[in-house]
Amino acid sequence: MSLLLFTAPAFILYAIFLLIPTIGGMYYSFTDWNGLNQNYDFIGFANFTEALREDPDFMNSLWFTLKYVLFMIVLQNGIALLLAVLIESRTKSKGFFRTIFFMPNMISTIISAFMWTFVFSQVLPQLAERFAITFLNQSWLGDPQYSFYSILTVSLWNGVGYMMIIYLAALQGVPQSLKEAAIIDGASPLQTLRSVVLPMITHAVTICFFLTLNGAFKVFEVVYGLTGGGPGRATQVITMNIYEEAFSNNFRYGYASAKSVILFVIVLIFTLIQITVMKKREVEA
Repeated sequence: MSLLLFTAPAFILYAIFLLIPTIGGMYYSFTDWNGLNQNYDFIGFANFTEALREDPDFMNSLWFTLKYVLFMIVLQNGIALLLAVLIESRTKSKGFFRTIFFMPNMISTIISAFMWTFVFSQVLPQLAERFAITFLNQSWLGDPQYSFYSILTVSLWNGVGYMMIIYLAALQGVPQSLKEAAIIDGASPLQTLRSVVLPMITHAVTICFFLTLNGAFKVFEVVYGLTGGGPGRATQVITMNIYEEAFSNNFRYGYASAKSVILFVIVLIFTLIQITVMKKREVEA
């Protein structure tokens, strides 16, 4: 009973700010509520049908989000693991490099977006002009060909450090004796990493993939701060489409709730698949 009393404040806050709104959103997804009026009609699955069959902007934002998720899973985890391995292999300055690479994670995502907006629009063109590097003189935020990579750059800069810390913690748990035994048997550093280290840190890979997957599907601030979903809707992610539907497009709150439920189902499916596949690969240390 005492344990329940200790957890009661946290559970009450969780219920008020997350559980109840979630259930309410699922209910309103079956209505035509505009978020303002007290009166609304129950319309069944009409919102879901419209979103999946009659809303090209929603489908385009979904495909763009899936593309972003794929790139983030591969690049963020790959770079974070590489940095973790390089830092762990150093005998000195580990704390310095951990701090340097983790610092961007301490900056608000929206602030990072505004900082990089200045870099893309002012700094890079100046560098291109001064050092005759024509590649830098691009419309990084206004050209759909480059805006996606600009978003990726800022997202990676902001998030790699957090994943790196998780990988570092896992690498420190790998017994040194196993790595030494592999070296004695003639394994190269790359073979030791692939055959000894990686199987021992699969649990960390599972966690990092889970965090990256969920964070990438719910990305909003970095896109909002850099491109606002533009040019046009070329970089509009699914969360921005939902936001636009609820607050900018005639306040179709019920319709936006239906889109949120669709996003929830997609994330749930991908997460279950990812966890199921990764758990099978985990090796007990």
